Amino acid sequence: MRKKENNYAFIDSQNLNLGVQNLGWKLDYKRFMIYLKDKYGVLVAYLFIGYLPENQDLYSSLQRAGYYLVFKPTLPDKDGEIKGNVDADLVLQTMLDYDKFDKAIIVSSDGDFYSLVKYLYKQNKLKCVLSPYVKTCSVLLKRTAREKIVFMNNLRQKLEYKRKTPLRDRTT
Repeated sequence: MRKKENNYAFIDSQNLNLGVQNLGWKLDYKRFMIYLKDKYGVLVAYLFIGYLPENQDLYSSLQRAGYYLVFKPTLPDKDGEIKGNVDADLVLQTMLDYDKFDKAIIVSSDGDFYSLVKYLYKQNKLKCVLSPYVKTCSVLLKRTAREKIVFMNNLRQKLEYKRKTPLRDRTT
């Protein structure tokens, strides 16, 4: 009997969300969690996300889907865009949990994770890097993850959010 995998996912939520939007679709986070469990043996999935009080319903639905949310305070940048940089938190959490997981799945296209990915790869602790958007994926990340980089552009059928239509609006 095959040993059950004990893998952890570390997800840069803003990078994931923006990357999938650049592909022209919206991610179904519930389906994504199922995909991570089924495809990669993920038992724990951390979602690093900027905190805004008005997004409480979103946070609750993500937690119900099985994500462990790690909040980062948000600040407006010079253009007034709300920003919550999660990179350091994602790296720190990965290293705090290093002995708890068999392999890590890093979900981001951000080159700032180069050193983390390089270290995990060398230690044989990297399952893969899931990059949301091939065009914006850092060359450093591609080079470091090598054969363990997976692009999400072909996952639309599996993971796209499809709005549920009320029964009265459906045609027969």
